[in-house]
Amino acid sequence: QVQVVESGGGSVQAGGSLSLSCAASGSTGKIGAIGWYRQVPGKQQRGLVASVDSDGSPNYEDSVKGRFTISRDNAKNTVYLQMNSLKPEETAVYYCKVLLGLGSHWYQYWGQGTQVTVSS
Repeated sequence: QVQVVESGGGSVQAGGSLSLSCAASGSTGKIGAIGWYRQVPGKQQRGLVASVDSDGSPNYEDSVKGRFTISRDNAKNTVYLQMNSLKPEETAVYYCKVLLGLGSHWYQYWGQGTQVTVSS
């Protein structure tokens, strides 16, 4: 079992910046990739924004490359997402997903979500 706690988010004007953080705790297994996803109003699916592997290797959705930076502190099991030059269409609920390895199995845990609102 993993507790996933997100913080950050809020409201900003277009072109502004926000940062998110995601902390995973309570795990006795190996924490693998941690990623941020977003769910746009009116859509059911959550799309990947960025993720980072346990070795620090980042992965970005194409539209955020060059504007968003994801980083990881393994000692704290915490991932940070710095979002710059935000656009109104990026208004969404942002969710953190943590992959936990137990034995030969991987499990995913989601945070409760945090609202990001970008006004034009």
